[in-house]
Amino acid sequence: MAYDPNNVFAKILRGEIPCKKVYENEHVLAFHDIAPQTPVHVLVIPKGAYVSMDDFTANASLAEQGAFLKAVGDVARLVGVAEAGYRVLSNCGVGGNQEVPHLHMHIFGGKPLGRMIGK
Repeated sequence: MAYDPNNVFAKILRGEIPCKKVYENEHVLAFHDIAPQTPVHVLVIPKGAYVSMDDFTANASLAEQGAFLKAVGDVARLVGVAEAGYRVLSNCGVGGNQEVPHLHMHIFGGKPLGRMIGK
């Protein structure tokens, strides 16, 4: 899957589409999902143009990688799910059902999640 600079997350990063921001630093933006599947559903995205975790770990700087991973934990604490428990999910590639060709982590929480999240 090639990076599409007109994907929805690229447009959010450029300010063309608004978001309900939770967290931001030099390398990362986190915001509430517009169609939450759980009471807490936040997306964490790198600001760089990376398609998937494979692309990101192969091509992003160590500073970008560290900031992204740290942001996931920081966001979980900020939105209040760290103590009760939460799920982190990243769909990668066609076989992984990735819908937007920009790396993103979902943070799900705010209720008991069971084994998997239903539709």
